Amino acid sequence: MDVGEEERLARAALTRIADPGDETVGGWLRERDPRDVVRGILAGAPLPGASERRMAGYRIRAGALDPAADLAAVAALGGRFVCPGDADWPAQLDDLGAARPYGLWVRGRPKLRMWALRSVAVVGARACTDYGAHMAARLGAGLAEAGWVVVSGAAYGVDGAAHRGALSAAGATIAVLACGADVPYPPGHADLISRIAEQGLVIGELPPGSHPTRSRFVLRNRVIAALTRGTVVVEAQHRSGSLITARCARELGRLTMGVPGPCTSGLSAGVHELLRNEAALVTDAAEVVEMVGRIGGDLAPERRGPVLPRDLLEAAATRVLEALPAQGGAGVEQIARASATGKDDTLGRLYELQALGFVERDGERWKLTRFTQDGTVPRAE
Repeated sequence: MDVGEEERLARAALTRIADPGDETVGGWLRERDPRDVVRGILAGAPLPGASERRMAGYRIRAGALDPAADLAAVAALGGRFVCPGDADWPAQLDDLGAARPYGLWVRGRPKLRMWALRSVAVVGARACTDYGAHMAARLGAGLAEAGWVVVSGAAYGVDGAAHRGALSAAGATIAVLACGADVPYPPGHADLISRIAEQGLVIGELPPGSHPTRSRFVLRNRVIAALTRGTVVVEAQHRSGSLITARCARELGRLTMGVPGPCTSGLSAGVHELLRNEAALVTDAAEVVEMVGRIGGDLAPERRGPVLPRDLLEAAATRVLEALPAQGGAGVEQIARASATGKDDTLGRLYELQALGFVERDGERWKLTRFTQDGTVPRAE
């Protein structure tokens, strides 16, 4: 069951009033209804822990609020605003505590919660070497082929290579932006971000039309770290934003991994520092899957994942599930034709069904799990 419309409007308003990760506002939301928080700010009421100067800043931003227009703008792009308490909310973001997003602006058809259940972050240097770009693309493609969702920040360098690698393998990928989900940033990745929105998900904490700042990039990294099962760093200098993501992941109890590079390369120095401090060394997607598959039995390679009974699936997911042959497997196009569903939507549904334990990927083909073939409902570990 999703949150009510008034709470959604209040949370949407807060994405304009306060910066992402504002722990003062986050603390209020842990104790108060979002509608009361917004009303208090608009009324100029003093709220615990906030100076008059900070309250004045909130009120200035609140002067031109129109959350209904923001919701309409993202809906016009085929998107939505997902709030804590919604069925589509990724519960692992709650680990951020008072720094938890007020909500997420989302573009794309797939279910965010389902995709995030089986996701890995691949991050690294913007000004990466050819080696770094090659390794990121290889990881992206390999993880996608293994049925994992690749999460990154759509930046130049390693991020873009990881996204392209996943897309090249007809895989699932999520771009987490430090701006509005409707703003193509960096501009040179406008086509890539558009393609991700069509085939995967583009998400962000900031409302439509918002542009990135240096601090917003840093704050965005905590979402990447919290959303995923583990973070892989491919090339990073000392003091890199990618290292901030990895440190945040480690603090949240997520797995951190690094791809080693030449000892003579400054772009590998930050990764090597990570590897000296408890990060796992990985060189390909199979090693990443081996590591993240250990986090919870439900995600191990031979799992019987967390599921819902077949009769509780959405109608569109049921159509895709029923389009798979009882034995063997089928490609995405064949399943799309059999289910009378668009190719991109079919792919999104297949990843949801995989997260629930109904199907699995075998190279370019998808097939029913042995539990589904037996006519039983997969059970949680």
